[in-house]
Amino acid sequence: MVDPVVDLLKRVKAIYTDDHFVYTSGKHGSVYINKDAMYQHPQETTLVCRLFAERHQDLDIDVVVGPAVGGIVLAQWTAYHLTELKGKEVIGAFTEKDARENQVFRRGYDGLVKNKKVLVVEDVTTTGGSVRKVIRSVRRAGGRVIAVCSMVNRDSEHVTTKTIDAPFSSLCIVEANAFTPHLCPMCKKHIPINRTIGHGNKLRNTHSYGKTRKKSL
Repeated sequence: MVDPVVDLLKRVKAIYTDDHFVYTSGKHGSVYINKDAMYQHPQETTLVCRLFAERHQDLDIDVVVGPAVGGIVLAQWTAYHLTELKGKEVIGAFTEKDARENQVFRRGYDGLVKNKKVLVVEDVTTTGGSVRKVIRSVRRAGGRVIAVCSMVNRDSEHVTTKTIDAPFSSLCIVEANAFTPHLCPMCKKHIPINRTIGHGNKLRNTHSYGKTRKKSL
């Protein structure tokens, strides 16, 4: 049975496999979820956010927070659907990266979460690092994290409620190994890193760069 979220991502060509990618965490892998491809399609994006909202509609949530950039879209649409489902206004807010790569509140958004019950949403969790940073910022601002949910969990063994330090779930699971560069089997085989998709274009070691084929699931 095909998972509906996985099926949606396939339809918008947002899943790539059999290539050499660099993830946000800096780790390498052969599968990449190109969530930006989904954000080009409003109907599919709002459908995912409706699923976020329906999963959490029975919880007492005041604010939905997501990490910029993709989390802005998810937080706003999820807050919209929760507002409809719960019959009360649910606010959408987001965090942004600072110079140290932390996720912090700007624009006075820390005031929106103070003393509020918060749902944190994310598109893809690979190591869980981004959502942990969002959780810390919510707590520092005086908010209470009620739940955390990602669209796709890439590592269900290591990204859990325990490792996230908050109630965690995902809409679907797409398992994919992530390797530190010195242990990456594709690097050992000298397979060029994809510069077009993922974060390979940020690497300075340009001898590993190269355009490779892109294959959607």
